[in-house]
Amino acid sequence: MGSLGQFTRSPGSNLMTAGVIGIALALPASFLLLLDNIQILTTGWQGQPHASLFLKRALDAGQVATLAQQIGARASVTQVRIITPEQGLQELRELSGFRDALTLLQSNPLPPVIEVEPRGTLTPVQVDALIDALAVLPSVEHIRLDRDWLRRLHAIMQLLQRAIWIVASLLGVTVILVVGNTIRLDIENRRDEIVIVKLIGATDAFVRRPFLYSGLRHGLAGGVLACLLVETGHLLLNGPASRLAGLYGSRFELTGIGFSGSFTLLGCGAFLGLVGSWLAVGRHLIAIEPR
Repeated sequence: MGSLGQFTRSPGSNLMTAGVIGIALALPASFLLLLDNIQILTTGWQGQPHASLFLKRALDAGQVATLAQQIGARASVTQVRIITPEQGLQELRELSGFRDALTLLQSNPLPPVIEVEPRGTLTPVQVDALIDALAVLPSVEHIRLDRDWLRRLHAIMQLLQRAIWIVASLLGVTVILVVGNTIRLDIENRRDEIVIVKLIGATDAFVRRPFLYSGLRHGLAGGVLACLLVETGHLLLNGPASRLAGLYGSRFELTGIGFSGSFTLLGCGAFLGLVGSWLAVGRHLIAIEPR
């Protein structure tokens, strides 16, 4: 109660401290939330790569259909599509620009093809395992999949995630320093009070406890403010993001911080505030002794 009284006696400076902590916590939390939304968006994106399985030309339509059904039953496959040699030749005539030259062919040289779409939740390693498993099928002559862009996307996401965690660590150190400096000033302002309570027998733990409570309270206040800032940003961006997704025929909506994210943010704020106050008290309180 005494620590809470000290906290409410100077609301202006305490709110400024909570504001700095809140912004320092909100920045990495916003970046991580944005990264999660990008991962959700790319997971459901229709640009997921398709593997083209070029089959042996000796297979008939029934054998191709059976093989497509077996491949489609795999848990790592979203859907399959059969392209007959006739359909392939027609697409080649329409897209290649050699329609007249292709009419001179006496027979269709194209094999039957099965297009396989891997699930969007698969990692590049899992996609490679799927392609390797399909490539050894007896009916498959050749397989093609453009996996370079998928590898680049995952590499970019990992790079961004690593950079965000580095920034979050630096901002966490900033929070500790801000709380530590605030507690140091509080200790200096209450030097006479500390000397008096030590003269009448107060232990170091008794003197230290209210300052730890203050640091914890600063961190919690900063965490609450960070949650409000992140959720405000989500509400401001959700409308434009939904309209943009609608233009591309998607129902994608930005996800908010949620209960678990808010709890994590409050826990991080409280922990950093407690660490900052503990370091400040341990360094400066020991130097104050009655003479």
